[in-house]
Amino acid sequence: MDTSGMSASEFQALYQRLQGMSRWGPDDRRGALNYLSDADVVAAASDVWRGRTVALGALVETEMAPDNPQPAVHQMTSSPAGTGGGSGLVFAADRISMNIHGDADSHIDALCHVAFDGTLYNDVPAQAVTQAGAAELTIDVAGDGIVGRGLLLDIPRSRGVPWLEPGDHVTADDLTAAESAADDRIGQGDLLLVRVGHRRRKTERGAWDAARARAGLHPTALELLAERRIAALGSDGNSDTAPSVVEGVGFPVHVLAINAMGLHLLDYLHLDDLAAVCEDLRRWSFLCVIAPLRLPEATGSPVNPIAIF
Repeated sequence: MDTSGMSASEFQALYQRLQGMSRWGPDDRRGALNYLSDADVVAAASDVWRGRTVALGALVETEMAPDNPQPAVHQMTSSPAGTGGGSGLVFAADRISMNIHGDADSHIDALCHVAFDGTLYNDVPAQAVTQAGAAELTIDVAGDGIVGRGLLLDIPRSRGVPWLEPGDHVTADDLTAAESAADDRIGQGDLLLVRVGHRRRKTERGAWDAARARAGLHPTALELLAERRIAALGSDGNSDTAPSVVEGVGFPVHVLAINAMGLHLLDYLHLDDLAAVCEDLRRWSFLCVIAPLRLPEATGSPVNPIAIF
């Protein structure tokens, strides 16, 4: 396990390297989705062999908890019971409001989500995002969906532990060890999911303040992912370790992935069921379908990706 810290200058050098590896011209707004071709989608779909589906989104949480101080609010706006149960037609209807970028509910981050040193991805000015919403790099960049080969790398499985403890780091060596354990390899255009066991720990130990302590990727692991040219990155945590190992940067993986590399991040997925199915089928790749809501000015979206075997 690499627990070494990074100075501000070391991080800046890594940021510039990754930014230089992820360029598609000044007008690009798709980022790493450019690595995902039509042929990749066809190939991933052709690998479906069982017709078995697995939901990767967690149940939306409506109760306040240490990791969820602003839970989603679910309200019934009409119900048959509210009308006295009389005859005739009655609709049941409801509404929900939620904090998209919390530490409990599954969501996808848009490329406008992270500003660093005054800019968004691809040097778009940070001022493109105002209190009225985002004018550039919104989640609607992925409005047609993100579909391709999903690959699960189960770090607790390859380490032989039930989960990674908060503060632990997934290194490049962990990723390659998990590749070997899965007898598979991260490839161009992959929708990579890295399991750290966050959900299992929460189920067995109870919720904790994940904003202060959580397992995630070490910033240096992003270099391997840039070299492999993945199209999107997800985790059952939020990919960032807390506390941060980088001097003065609280979410270094978010900065590197979203701002430098143009990677859409999927945070706080539910990967335990997927891990069990992969173990059962002895296969860690699958067709993955990610469908964000069409929110033209939003910095992200709730999401429930589907794995298909």
